[in-house]
Amino acid sequence: MRRVYLYLCFFCMLLMRVNAQEVQAIRGETTYPFLLKNSGPDSSDTEKQPVFVFLHGRSLSGTNLDRVKRYGILYAINKGQEVPGIIVAPQSKGGWDADKVMEIVDYVIGHYNADPDRIYVCGMSMGGYGTMDVAGKYPERVAAAVAICGGGSSEYASNLTQVPIWLHHGTADRAVPISESKKIMRAIKKEDPDANVSLNVIKGGTHGSVERLFHDDAIYNWMLKFRKRHKS
Repeated sequence: MRRVYLYLCFFCMLLMRVNAQEVQAIRGETTYPFLLKNSGPDSSDTEKQPVFVFLHGRSLSGTNLDRVKRYGILYAINKGQEVPGIIVAPQSKGGWDADKVMEIVDYVIGHYNADPDRIYVCGMSMGGYGTMDVAGKYPERVAAAVAICGGGSSEYASNLTQVPIWLHHGTADRAVPISESKKIMRAIKKEDPDANVSLNVIKGGTHGSVERLFHDDAIYNWMLKFRKRHKS
């Protein structure tokens, strides 16, 4: 009987852990609805968790939040990729507003065991542009950013010198030419030649094939090397 009781306790603990890592749909709390997955330690753990914000491209825009799972971080996790921490994937109806993205970050910090010093933003296509806008408008809050097959506005070039940035772009991209990533990198380097910004040129990479970057440890490990140092 005692053995049965122990098995039941173990099963309940395992079930609680699995449920804690399920994707949650958050609606009505922030301007953008978003999906959230906590892939960090149990909630009882006192260590604050990094936050990865994924911004989708135009094809996933709309009002069906499940569409956000079609590519990017959540899709990669579903295929077996391990990403530590809290993953946030909002949905826009077209275009990204940096203030509305940061509203979600503030909500996550206020309601989950999130580390404000480890806020990472990454995106693809339209989400790549959105990533650069968020990092450019809030350089004091974004610890690192990864923009894939996107671009950026030169008006934020000076601010972007304060954020480690890794750009990725395929040479065969016909939707967003690689010149867009090169242009924003030149603008940042013009402001500060020593700025931590680099471009990974993917030979033969198309607009869609570069999605495979989300299925590899490299971009996550790179972002996790950086953190902001906020005054207490």
